[in-house]
Amino acid sequence: MPGPIQSIQRAAEVLKLLAHGGAHQLSVGEIARALDLAKPTVHGILRTLQEVGFVEQEVEGGKYRLGAALFQIGTSYLDGNELRAKALNWSDTLAMRAREAVRIGVMHGKHVLVVHHVFRPDNSRQTLDTGALLPWNATALGKALVAFGEWPDGDLQRFTRHTLNPEELADSMNEVRDRDWAYDLHELVEGEASVAAPIRDRRGVVVGAVGISGPVERLCDSPDQPPRLELVSYVREAARSVSRELGGLSW
Repeated sequence: MPGPIQSIQRAAEVLKLLAHGGAHQLSVGEIARALDLAKPTVHGILRTLQEVGFVEQEVEGGKYRLGAALFQIGTSYLDGNELRAKALNWSDTLAMRAREAVRIGVMHGKHVLVVHHVFRPDNSRQTLDTGALLPWNATALGKALVAFGEWPDGDLQRFTRHTLNPEELADSMNEVRDRDWAYDLHELVEGEASVAAPIRDRRGVVVGAVGISGPVERLCDSPDQPPRLELVSYVREAARSVSRELGGLSW
C-alpha cells in the first residue's frame, strides 16, 4: 500500500495550526517556525490553500487565517447528527433569556467540540467559537457530557488554580449525575463561569450539551458561588427542549 502523501500532511498541519493559533492569524514566518518547515515550502502550501478557499490572507499585514470554504465543509460535518439543526431555535431563545453567550458541544476525542455558538445579545466584540475544541475537565459542557459517558484517557491539564484535581473532578461528576446539570467557576479562565445541561436522544443517550458562559459577576451572586438558579433553569429548559426535538422523552 502507498504511504501517506507528505504535502497533504503538511497542509493539514498548517490548517490545524491556524485553527488553534491564539490570534487565528499567522504569518508565513510564524507558521514555518512552528512547524519547522522552510518558508518557501510554507508559502507554497498557503498559496494552494488560498486558491481553493481554505485560507485567506489579510490585506494589511499579509497574515493568514482560515477561509470560508473550510468553514462550510466543517458546518456540513457538524450537522451530521442533526444536533445543531435541532438546537438552533432553542439556543437563540436561551441567549435572549439568559443574556449570555450560548454554546452547544459534543465529545470529540478528549475535547469538547463546539458545534454551535450564539453570541451574547449585545454590541460587545465577540469571537465565533463554532468548531473550537475545549478541555472537557474545566468546562461545564465537558462535565455535562463526561458525567454520562466515559472518562477520556490522558492527563488532565490545569488552567487556573481553581481547575479541579482528579479527586475533586470525580466528586463533581457524581453531583452532575444527581442534579443533571454542571458548572465551572474560574476553572478554565479566571473570572469566568459556565453552566450546562445534557441533551439526550430518543434512546435516552446523552449526545450533546448546551450551556451559557460569561463573567462570574453576571452569572453568580458572588465570586465563590455557583451560577444563579434562574440561569440554571433556563439552561435546563433549553436542554430538555432540544432533547424533545431529537425524540427524547419529555420530562
